[in-house]
Amino acid sequence: MLTPKRLKYRKQQRGRRKGYDYCGSDVSFGEFGLKAMGDAWISSRQIEAARVALTRHVKRGGKIWIRIFPDKPVTKKPLETRQGKGKGPVELYAATVRPGRILFEIEGVEEAIAREAMMLAAQKLPIKTKFVRREIVRS
Repeated sequence: MLTPKRLKYRKQQRGRRKGYDYCGSDVSFGEFGLKAMGDAWISSRQIEAARVALTRHVKRGGKIWIRIFPDKPVTKKPLETRQGKGKGPVELYAATVRPGRILFEIEGVEEAIAREAMMLAAQKLPIKTKFVRREIVRS
């Protein structure tokens, strides 16, 4: 699973997931992509499950890019614990995703296979997603 090698601070505040993601909203590396239509924290386990579903469906053909990284430590207090006594320990790492963000990219496979693989990966994620293809810029 994906986790950061080093962190400046061990624990982080929650923050807000307001607005759209303009950075990382284009298919840059591959031919096809999976675009987030909502906002969420996507845990490293969910990213890994989606990656496994993608690679298994394309039978390890083509190339896959993961465009998000879980760098946000999420803390949790134990069950049946009274309030106070500080923040709980780090439970998992999550990636903050806002609408418009490209989550995965793929190339080297046909569109039908890529579409099916992306839909399988999308079922592992907690948000609505959309299959997108690279826009060819003509100049």
